Amino acid sequence: MHQYHKWLRSFYAVAYKGSFTTAAEYLSIGQPTVSEQVKALEKVFKVELFHRNGNTVEMSLAGQKLYEIAKPLFKLEEEAIHLLQSFQQKKVGMFRIGAVSPPIAMELTHELRMQYPTIDFKTSFYSATETITRLRNFDIDIAILARSNFEADLYTQVYKRYPIVAVVREDHPWAKEKEVFLEQLQHEKIILREEGSQTRVQVENICHERNIKLNSVMQMNSREAIFYAIAQGSGIGFVSEIEFVDMLNLQPIKFTGHPFYIEYRLCCLNLRKDRQMISEVFQHYAID
Repeated sequence: MHQYHKWLRSFYAVAYKGSFTTAAEYLSIGQPTVSEQVKALEKVFKVELFHRNGNTVEMSLAGQKLYEIAKPLFKLEEEAIHLLQSFQQKKVGMFRIGAVSPPIAMELTHELRMQYPTIDFKTSFYSATETITRLRNFDIDIAILARSNFEADLYTQVYKRYPIVAVVREDHPWAKEKEVFLEQLQHEKIILREEGSQTRVQVENICHERNIKLNSVMQMNSREAIFYAIAQGSGIGFVSEIEFVDMLNLQPIKFTGHPFYIEYRLCCLNLRKDRQMISEVFQHYAID
């Protein structure tokens, strides 16, 4: 069985990294050793795990099925090593954060770096779907997401809540006001985020409840693009207060009573929530 474990680890590394060369680097062993161990696995069980074409490899159907089993096996092995490291009196290692919003993620990263100076923090940014995929693949340890619904395999708690503000150009009539009423939106040209955006969902839902019709003139899939469109005079937009960037002669405007807000949640895999470092982050920073 010990021999099979080494062979399976080499198979997993090739499947995970996409080539024998990078698999060897990943395992810190020679490429011939990786090749021999994968071939041994194929020979003993009389199955082809990879289609080889020059320097490229592609998993066969059998390889794909084996990879789905091997992936959590070796990711959990890595998790076990991380757990053992966390028992050391002096915390060391790497902690990986995935997020959609740079401002909210960097705020947490900064605070964690101050609290845990011996840990190397890596913060990366993806779409919400990709962030959750990376959580499930054990590529990140914790995520910060602006979602309200989560699957059963995920553990979440509220991290921060920020009001949604309007963003206008400095020559817009609202720029002279400290705050405006929600009903004033009916007279404005609105630039919205793409469908599915939590900012857009919040704005549209509250406006629908109050029978406020929005005159949407443009949809864009990035906050930066909306800022530039507003600067060009195309209309007004919306953003979480923490995500507003003081640029391009733009100004944030609050709504009376803060009718809508974005809720950012810390998220991890249920099976990892009791890992020491993850548990401490939830304990110190969640507000649930």
